[in-house]
Amino acid sequence: MKKVVLAPSLLSADFWNLSSAIKKIESSSAEIVHIDVMDGQFVPQVSYGQPVIKSIRPRTSLPFDVHLMVEKPELMVDSFAEAGADMITFHIESTVHAHRLIHHIKSLGKKAGVSLVPSTPVASLSEILGDVDLVLVMTVNPGFGGQKLIPGCLEKIRQLVRIREERGLGFLVSVDGGVNNQTVSSVVDAGADIVVSGSAFFNGDFNWEYC
Repeated sequence: MKKVVLAPSLLSADFWNLSSAIKKIESSSAEIVHIDVMDGQFVPQVSYGQPVIKSIRPRTSLPFDVHLMVEKPELMVDSFAEAGADMITFHIESTVHAHRLIHHIKSLGKKAGVSLVPSTPVASLSEILGDVDLVLVMTVNPGFGGQKLIPGCLEKIRQLVRIREERGLGFLVSVDGGVNNQTVSSVVDAGADIVVSGSAFFNGDFNWEYC
């Protein structure tokens, strides 16, 4: 069995006590902290921003994957890089010049990721898959925790794995949305390299065994 990396999402943590949430992540087998940034425009809700990320950065040495669920992410990547992001993942639906943004993120010394919502096909990424470090497949419609995984999205994981092999590319496939004890095996079997879990991880409905 290949190693699959666990990346708990702070979106489902207790915002009053993020320090405790970080400790819970560190005491697990997780290797990445997933941080969902929401602007109230690309998705309905607002979460947290650069000051919060900067404040928790000294609390852990684990890498931060900052997932920008925002409009015009190109206006924000510099400040999130300064706040402590190690990876910056933006949505293909949220910007016109994705290629330029990917290379700008890399110029900041960060890894660049791209994400797509359930209604966006893998084909929309065809011109940039050779440039990105990570592709994040959303298996729920982003913006709210605790949703059920959309089974049809699993085919996107399989497609990305096939494309990666056929073209000899090196990007990782990350999956976010509705991953719990009942669904994690299907996500891993589809070929995910990184599994994001929020509600299930913090509520205890998640026993990780894929490392």
